[in-house]
Amino acid sequence: MTPGNPKERGAALLSVLLLVAVMAVIAAIMLDRLHLATRLAGNGQAMTQARLYATSAETLAMARIKAMVDTSQERTVDRGGLLGREFPLPLARGTVMARVDDAGNCFNLNSLVEADAQGVLKLRVAGLNQLRALMAGLGISPAESAIASDAIADWIDSDNAPSPNGAEDETYQGGTVPYRTAGRLIGDVSEIRAVRGMTPQFYERMRPWLCALPAAELSPINVNTLRPDQALLLSMLAPTVIPVERARALLSARPALGWAAGEDALRGIAGSEATGEDGLSGVPQGQLQVRSRWFLLTQTVTVDSAVVEEQALIDVGNNPPRVAFRSWGDRSSR
Repeated sequence: MTPGNPKERGAALLSVLLLVAVMAVIAAIMLDRLHLATRLAGNGQAMTQARLYATSAETLAMARIKAMVDTSQERTVDRGGLLGREFPLPLARGTVMARVDDAGNCFNLNSLVEADAQGVLKLRVAGLNQLRALMAGLGISPAESAIASDAIADWIDSDNAPSPNGAEDETYQGGTVPYRTAGRLIGDVSEIRAVRGMTPQFYERMRPWLCALPAAELSPINVNTLRPDQALLLSMLAPTVIPVERARALLSARPALGWAAGEDALRGIAGSEATGEDGLSGVPQGQLQVRSRWFLLTQTVTVDSAVVEEQALIDVGNNPPRVAFRSWGDRSSR
């Protein structure tokens, strides 16, 4: 056999080496894609499992809440230490860290309005004053709180006439990205980040104290479950006669079985000139509660590398209790 041209043999070798290199690159890409697909499938499975665990935790939480509420039909008292603390739920593939709070012990943003017989939402002055008192207790100046509180009320109410310090459609439509007010009850607290005067700093300061219950009603503060560190919520109802320190002392001295009525909690907190037959002067009748309807379940579910965070608003006014609202995402997104 006659040897070929050395140059031809070199070209053939080069072609083979190039082919091997191309095949190696293709193989590496295919392996990388396969690895990515495997991880995506695993993450998807873990995420699905985490959501199923979250649903199971909701069922368990509702059962424990119902047991606490059913202990007494007259008052809600946290005798077992369920509220305000995290408790773990160990699982086969991960863990759940859950926390239950009385969701009525907050400022209900929807209390800034009240509905008339036709369902038209109008400003509720008592709710506006309570929000301003809360903001004052959080160190927000009167001028800044007037702008933010009026703007939130305008965001919810049905009309398009701005309050003295508020803002309606005309204000927001003139921005770089125009939008309109909601003209309905707030569904999630994060909505107020879009209102005039609500800076990120104010929102971060106020967020732990706010809620958006699905009713245009004054915040149903339960004096039997309100913690001493939440004394500002009691003080905001009548700040001139219920200073924060006095409210904190009152809650710290709460009877073991709670109070039978909201007026009992306020008896003696102020002088007789400030107290009437219905309780403390300046506190709207019936706002102070001794029985709770709304509870907030906050949970973090970890399965393998997947982490799911959820908040669920639980309504025990129905039998059995039900989830009235559910949101997913970490705290910074809410």
